[in-house]
Amino acid sequence: MPALAGIGLRAPHHDPLLVDRPAVGFVEVHSENYFNAGSPPHRALTATRAHYPVSLHGVGLSLGSDTPLADHLHRLADLVRHIEPTLVSDHLCWCAASGVHLNELLPLPYTEEALDLVVARIGAVQDALGRQILVENVSSYLEFSHSTIAEAEFLGAVAERADCGILLDVNNVYVSACNHGWDALAYLDALPAQRVWQLHLAGHQRRSIDGTTLCIDTHDGPVAPAVWRLYEATLARLGPRPTLIEWDAELPPLATLCDQAGQAQRRLDQHMGADRAVAV
Repeated sequence: MPALAGIGLRAPHHDPLLVDRPAVGFVEVHSENYFNAGSPPHRALTATRAHYPVSLHGVGLSLGSDTPLADHLHRLADLVRHIEPTLVSDHLCWCAASGVHLNELLPLPYTEEALDLVVARIGAVQDALGRQILVENVSSYLEFSHSTIAEAEFLGAVAERADCGILLDVNNVYVSACNHGWDALAYLDALPAQRVWQLHLAGHQRRSIDGTTLCIDTHDGPVAPAVWRLYEATLARLGPRPTLIEWDAELPPLATLCDQAGQAQRRLDQHMGADRAVAV
């Protein structure tokens, strides 16, 4: 996939996107919002696909749990066949248990047992879809005391063992590094660069909770200057990668979102060499 900057497409921007046709490299949508074939969102995505590459980004596979995959996978596979996306991704997390789905992307304990489970789940997903997927690092606000593997090493091991890609959310690296005292640059250096196939950027906020200041991954504003600097460090280490601007709350006009993508594209162009694409 070419190293271009894209935008996360949300429902209020469907019509403006098709009318204005801004020059963005691709759009990305949350897969689960488009599972109902023939629905207005599904028709809007079909129309969008005629003009832009589309990436599908899921929030419901719950790769870190033992929740049955069959129904979700069937619906995802139907959407993949219809849209023919450039990339398909979900999160390195769990969000369901005992048949109950939670509206949160919850972190895993980074253990060998969890690694085995996630690798097996990704294998089942890739077999069902007939293609590789990407897994994204999530922002976190706590760590498990019985974790035995650092997050970056765990993410890299998942990608290597499952033969999948990494969707590296640079904002999430920054947020988690602030919350846990990690070295964000060491995190980048620990990843297998050849497995990082896409990058995400988003906004965050700092909030005081019970006397503790936390970085919260809010997706409700522009990319922070510190995250832009970490993004530039990421490009320097990994090379240009397709990059998405996520903005999910307090949605701005489409032009503002496209301006953020333009800022990412200028940085990509500065790092662009002979290799303009990541082989997927």
